[in-house]
Amino acid sequence: MASSTPELRDAGATVETPGAARAVVPAGEAARPGAAELVRCTDVHKSYRLGDRKVEALRGVSLTVDRPGFFAIMGASGSGKSTLLHLLAALDKPDRGEVVVSGHRLHTMSERELTRFRQKHIGIVFQQFNLIPTLTAIENVQLPGMLAGEDQSFLDRRATELLGVLGLADRAHHRPDALSGGEQQRVAIARALLFSPRVLLADEPTGNLDSVSSGKLWNLLGEIAAQQHLTVLMVTHEPAAAANCERIFVLRDGAITGQIDTEGLDAAGVASVYQQLVRQA
Repeated sequence: MASSTPELRDAGATVETPGAARAVVPAGEAARPGAAELVRCTDVHKSYRLGDRKVEALRGVSLTVDRPGFFAIMGASGSGKSTLLHLLAALDKPDRGEVVVSGHRLHTMSERELTRFRQKHIGIVFQQFNLIPTLTAIENVQLPGMLAGEDQSFLDRRATELLGVLGLADRAHHRPDALSGGEQQRVAIARALLFSPRVLLADEPTGNLDSVSSGKLWNLLGEIAAQQHLTVLMVTHEPAAAANCERIFVLRDGAITGQIDTEGLDAAGVASVYQQLVRQA
C-alpha cells in the first residue's frame, strides 16, 4: 500500500503533499524502444494553421505504455488531448517524432496501411457512441467486419460473444433508440473489440453519461483490460474518471508535465496532484 504522502517528481524536483496516498510522477519519461511497444510516442510534434496563426498542439510529447492495463491521458480543454488521440488512432500523422501503437510504426505508414491498421489492430470508443441508428446492436458490432469483408459466421459468433460478455445478450436485436446511454456505449465498446485489438483508445467515453452509468463504465473498462490483457488508454479531463486508471499522463499546453501513480488516490487526491503538476509546468 502507499504511504500517507504523495511524492511528485518533475524535472528533478520533488514536491510533497500531506494527507494523501503516494503518487510517483516522473515527468517526461522517455520512450524505451526496447520495451514491448503497445503505445509509444517519442518527441512528437504537431501543429495546425488557424488563419494566419500557427498553433502548436503538441510540443515534444514522449510517453510509453509497455504493459496491459487501464491508463489515462488527462488535461484541460486545449491541452492537446484530442490531437494526441488522433495520432494514436492513426487518424492523423505527426509533423515529426515517432508514434508506435501495437508494434506498428504509424508515422511511417501510408494512408492505405493506416486504414487497414484502424480496421484490424486498434479499437476506438468515442464520446458520441457513433452507432448507426437503423442497425441493431449486433449489426453495429459487426459493421467494421462487414466493411472489411469478413466471414459472416465469424461476425455472428464474435458479436454474440462480445454482447454476452458486456451484459447485452438480451439487447442484441434492439436499435440504438431503444437502448440507454450506458447500453449504447457498451455496444460501441463491443464494436471496438471485434478484432481483439491489443490497444483500446477511449475519447471521453463517459461524457454523455450520468454519474451512475459513468462509474459502471469505468469499472467495465478496467475489467476488460484485466481479463483480456488489453491496454486501455482513456483521454479525459475528469479526476473521477482518471482515478480509475493505474497511471495518468498529465498533458498541459501540448506537453507531458508528469505522471500520476494512482494507487491509494481517490478523485480528490488525483485532482490535488494534477493541479500541482499543472502549476509547476
